[in-house]
Amino acid sequence: MNAAIPRPARQTTARPGGELPVTGTWRVRAADRRLAPVARVVRALLEPHLGDRLLPPGAHDEGAAGSVVLDLALDGAPPTPYDVPVGVSPRGLARPADEAYRLAVTGHGITCRAATPEGVFRAATTAAQLLTATAGPIPYQELTDAPHYAWRGLLVDPARGYLTPDELRRVIDLLALYKLNVLHLHLTDNEGWRLHLPAVPRLTAEGGRGAPRRFYTTEDYRGLQEYAAQRFVTVVPEIDLPGHCAALRAAFPGLPPAPAPEGLAGRFPFVPPLDLADPATRETVAAILAEVCRLTTGPFVHIGGDEAVGATADSFALAVRELRALVRASGKRPLAWQESSRAGITADDIAQFWVDVPMMDLPGTEEELARRPELLAAGHTLEFGRALKRFFAPADHDVARVVEGGGRLLLSPQSHLYLDRPYPAQVVPPHQAERAARLGFATYRPRGVRHTALWDPASHGIGDEWVAGVEATLFGESVGGFDDLTTLLLPRLASVAETAWTGRAAEWGEHRVRLARHGRLWRERGLAYLASTEIDWP
Repeated sequence: MNAAIPRPARQTTARPGGELPVTGTWRVRAADRRLAPVARVVRALLEPHLGDRLLPPGAHDEGAAGSVVLDLALDGAPPTPYDVPVGVSPRGLARPADEAYRLAVTGHGITCRAATPEGVFRAATTAAQLLTATAGPIPYQELTDAPHYAWRGLLVDPARGYLTPDELRRVIDLLALYKLNVLHLHLTDNEGWRLHLPAVPRLTAEGGRGAPRRFYTTEDYRGLQEYAAQRFVTVVPEIDLPGHCAALRAAFPGLPPAPAPEGLAGRFPFVPPLDLADPATRETVAAILAEVCRLTTGPFVHIGGDEAVGATADSFALAVRELRALVRASGKRPLAWQESSRAGITADDIAQFWVDVPMMDLPGTEEELARRPELLAAGHTLEFGRALKRFFAPADHDVARVVEGGGRLLLSPQSHLYLDRPYPAQVVPPHQAERAARLGFATYRPRGVRHTALWDPASHGIGDEWVAGVEATLFGESVGGFDDLTTLLLPRLASVAETAWTGRAAEWGEHRVRLARHGRLWRERGLAYLASTEIDWP
């Protein structure tokens, strides 16, 4: 079985019985000088797996007798139609057709062909998986493939669970290997502000002499974006406003709260959202967003817009409109969480769909609550559940608002793509029980790998013409280090990558067999993962 994830759209056997040995030395060769940067990145991705069997750049045929070649080549013509569905591409990302590729395994090695460097790179990551995840020699074969969705992303949350620049580079490599192409950085929240802005230095003036730095300098941020771009990954920064703003308020004390709904002033348990009608607040936010846009090389800046508890509907709508306008004035394209749809939607807007009341899976009776130990342990009551349902009730209509306004939806349903969801104890091997028990957002119902793999984008009844793409999220409340992060991500992120690329749920029986082969790839990269008992690991 071909062990590649995502599963290629088409696979044909080139010569029955023919096999390419993988145990010898390997060369990465670019047939076109335009592919030299791609070749360098491919070599870097292969080094943890091939080690000294990977020949250095510039090794010549005569000096590398017996080596096998990973050839990178441009077709020089539009990609051949591959009989795969091709989704809508939001302005600012590559068209799915630009990522189409062909790959051939023969007795001479592996050849990766496409019309664009990006397509060649996607083929090369498939080759890297074949070299790592295939047991024994690789059968001669030809693969043709292209993605369904243009936006295939992951959100990580340094605001709550700080990740060093080096750790973020390791995340970027993981995204690239699984053909994910967006890294969404949740850089600000109540718990912290992680991007230094030279024009607004107060935001990161934390700690005293000798205290560890827990933010990204402009050099860090610039370097991360360059590193990601070399791997065809777009970095999208999120400045989460007008709620989730305690870190900003700590830097700028005295900013007034947003007008609160009648009877709620001073009573809600969250930090008061910002009031963008206030001139001082707007001036502060304008300076922040102008600087973020200036430092960001990609086309998108995420403005947040979720859970603005304690703001009136009018105040929230004004804030979203102002935030969008400020980002557009700096030449970037804003996107926001689905609640932003309540401020109006145009064809240029992208809203990130994450919740409705049914997917919150809240108990409606004392008997149902008694069967949810995770909620009881968190102090959940029926009264609190009813309050949550009332607050989130407008979410049930956000998708319709986006579609009616002609906007696009980025699919991140909490029910399946929030990877900060705990694993159920029954799928956790004993040696990982202690770590798994403390990972994940405490009030989510625990779910395993199969649950994520079986998510079908079509289940939400949203036509492909309204979908920008798919993005998994991993908020950092329970993340105490990099191993915690990757244990929550893996194996589930690989299943999300499969669905985001193919546009449909995996077939669990064969998907779990392919997943089992990827444990070796993660181990060789030093990535902790949950060895779920749902999968027969070799």
